[in-house]
Amino acid sequence: MRLAIYPGSFDPPTLGHLDLVERAARLFDRVVVAVGSNPSKKSFLSVEDRLEALSACTTGFGNVEVDRFDGLLVHYVRSRGARSVVRGLRATSDFDFEFQIAMANRQLAPEIETVFLMTNWEHSFLSSSVVREVATLGGDFSMFVHPAVASIIARRLAI
Repeated sequence: MRLAIYPGSFDPPTLGHLDLVERAARLFDRVVVAVGSNPSKKSFLSVEDRLEALSACTTGFGNVEVDRFDGLLVHYVRSRGARSVVRGLRATSDFDFEFQIAMANRQLAPEIETVFLMTNWEHSFLSSSVVREVATLGGDFSMFVHPAVASIIARRLAI
């Protein structure tokens, strides 16, 4: 079975993230969307909110599961028995960062391959940072996220 891990902070998950989940689900037998928690970063949504959002968005995919991890990605990938990591690329600036991470991961775990998927052009500008900024400044962010994610963001903003 070809199992891939699609890791990220997903804070919040965007339509670009969901596009990559859908495409990875066609390439691999199983895909785990893994929410990494980074205690040194101040999050917009809690890990629980992100897990809820991703679970709601991926219910239609029979071969996708949502999980969380702490620590090094390669340790998590090994613990799941996976051999592939899926990452998305929007622009050359993404490549520079992702290349460094992929090479570090290759040094730590040469048996794990990183597979890069290019974003669809309509999501090439979209990032969690853009959604957070639009949302916190009172703009309409709903066009950038799944309706379930929009509800969770609205709930977060109402706090």
